[in-house]
Amino acid sequence: MSAPNLFHKLAAESIGTFWLVLGGCGSAVFAAKVYSGHYPVGIGYLGVSLAFGLTVLTGVYAFGAISGGHFNPAVTLGAALARRVEWKVLPAYWIVQVIGGVLAGLVIYYIAGGKAGFSATGNMAANGYAEHSPGYYSLGAVILAEIVLTAIFLFVILGSTDDRAPKGFAGVSIGFALALANLVAIPISNASINPARSTAVAFFNGNGAPAQLWVFWLAPLIGGAIAGIAYPFLFGRAEQTDEAAG
Repeated sequence: MSAPNLFHKLAAESIGTFWLVLGGCGSAVFAAKVYSGHYPVGIGYLGVSLAFGLTVLTGVYAFGAISGGHFNPAVTLGAALARRVEWKVLPAYWIVQVIGGVLAGLVIYYIAGGKAGFSATGNMAANGYAEHSPGYYSLGAVILAEIVLTAIFLFVILGSTDDRAPKGFAGVSIGFALALANLVAIPISNASINPARSTAVAFFNGNGAPAQLWVFWLAPLIGGAIAGIAYPFLFGRAEQTDEAAG
C-alpha cells in the first residue's frame, strides 16, 4: 500500500477539522441549552466537552494513519517542534484546518438559522474573555488557561503517539484529554485549545469574537510550542532511549 501523499493528508486534516467543529461547536449551539417545557434537557458543559472529545477520538482513528490526525494548528506546531512532522507541511496543514473549520461553522450557521427566532450574534459557541467569557474571566486568566491546557493536551498527544507507547490507544487518551480540557476551559474561555476551532465560528458569532480572536491563536500556539520543545527534552525520543538501553 502506498504512503499517503500531501493531497491525502490535507484532505484528512480538512475533513477531520470539519468534524471537530461540527460535532463540538454544533453540540454547543444546538444541544447545550434545550428545554422541554420548563425543564432543562440540554447536554450542558459536560455534554459539549464530551462531544469535542468524541470528535477527536473518532477523527484520530479515522484519519490519524493518513495525516497524523492533528485538526488543530497548535498540534501541528507542537508536532513540528517535536520532529514528528516536517516543517514544510505546516503552512498547508494550517490553511486546510482553518478552511475545514470555517466550512463547519457555515453549516452550523445555516442549520441554526432554520429555527425561528435564532440569532447568530453571540450564539455560535465563540471564544472570548472579559464580558465575552462565559464566567467573565479576565484576559490574563484566559491566556494562562489556554496556554496551560493546550500544553498539557499536546503532552498527552506526543506521549500517546510515541513509539514507546502502547499501540492502538492513542485516540482514546487524546479524546479524553480534550474532553477534560474542555471541562476546565468552557467556563473560562468557552474552550478554544485550537485556533482553527476559534476561527471557525468567530465571524459568524460577531459580538466581539473577531476582535478577540488573536488571543485564541496566540495562547494555544504558545502552549503547543512549549510542549513540542519540552517533550523530547524531558522524555527523549524513542531512538535515544533505545541507544541508552543498549
